[in-house]
Amino acid sequence: MKILFLNQTFHPDVVATAQYLADLAPTLVERGHEVTVVCSRRAYDDPGQRYPARETWRGVTIRRISCFGFGKKARWKRAASFGSYIVNCALHLAALPRFDVVVGMTSPPLISWLGALLTRLRGGRFVFWVMDLNPDEALAAGWLRKGSLTTRVLQRILESSLHQSAAVVALDRFMAGRIEAKGVSADKIAVLPPWSHDDVVRYDAEGRKQFRQQHALGDAFVVMYSGNHTPCHPLATLLDAAERLWDRKDIKFCFVGGGSELKTVRQFAATRQIQNIVVVPYQPLEALSASLSAADLHTVVLGDAFVGIVHPSKVYNIRALGIPYLYIGPAESHVSDLGPAFSARHGEVDQVVRYVQEAAADAVAAGRARRTLPVVSRQSLVGRMATILESAVSNEMLVKTRVAGPETAS
Repeated sequence: MKILFLNQTFHPDVVATAQYLADLAPTLVERGHEVTVVCSRRAYDDPGQRYPARETWRGVTIRRISCFGFGKKARWKRAASFGSYIVNCALHLAALPRFDVVVGMTSPPLISWLGALLTRLRGGRFVFWVMDLNPDEALAAGWLRKGSLTTRVLQRILESSLHQSAAVVALDRFMAGRIEAKGVSADKIAVLPPWSHDDVVRYDAEGRKQFRQQHALGDAFVVMYSGNHTPCHPLATLLDAAERLWDRKDIKFCFVGGGSELKTVRQFAATRQIQNIVVVPYQPLEALSASLSAADLHTVVLGDAFVGIVHPSKVYNIRALGIPYLYIGPAESHVSDLGPAFSARHGEVDQVVRYVQEAAADAVAAGRARRTLPVVSRQSLVGRMATILESAVSNEMLVKTRVAGPETAS
């Protein structure tokens, strides 16, 4: 079977969608399929970095295309970069042969529409792997105005992609509910959460020590936010907690990753002269065990308006390491379903401060002991995702089997 993936990022990029696709694509090759990925030549968080235009990696054919590298500091720059990518992608797709299955992801937003159009013109089946839901995300973030012409057009494009699909893969039950509310039959919606990278991400005591030394964390109790910094994950409550605890030399807040809001973290720390905030750039997958292991308490943050729209997948790697995590977000969400160690709403700074202090005291008393948490098995879920794609050709709706929560890794 010939399978085509459309996504802006792929190996060796370090953002989440690239890593999940890099898990799935070689697995499909091992199962005897011909796999092609069309992605961008530019690194997601560093547009100045370019990858080879053509490459074969673990049996996967990679076709990287050019686009503007304006970055993400302004909305028009982001839109221009996305637009140039979509136009160039359309031109490249016109020159490609027919595929049995075309899988559209969601970076850049609505790239799935090209995949749906390609199968409509050339034949084959279209599968929509929804990693986030746009333009719903742009509406929730205030980037689009409800009822505007642009919003209506983008909603129609999204709905067209959903209805054209042979199968839709949502990441949680809340996302599935939003998709079903758009008129998509529940029979073709699979709920398949992201998996932990439990094959390469493990607790790393030596890596923890080196990371903490490298970034001057010492023996402090480290509260870490690791991942994408965007308006979907508002950090105001966590930052306010860090400011309240500025005089606690034994507690530090470490922000690891990238994204448009990382500058907000830097500015907050600089303008308030807060010494207990440490900012670290994105870590490659091979260094992720060390960086994640350096935390004593992780944080997972979700904006109130983004339930069922975005899915903080980093929670699965955190659970795989057995490190407690603090959740800041709405009471009803997929993160709540997983049972965090502590949960707070946005604005509940006092509660967050109190929990961090208690967790720091408990960690010292218990020698920073970790506990085993149920995790979503990579091996199991990558196989399930591969089966969904294989079944799309024969129209066997195996996607009816839903995965509602974490499994114990095998």
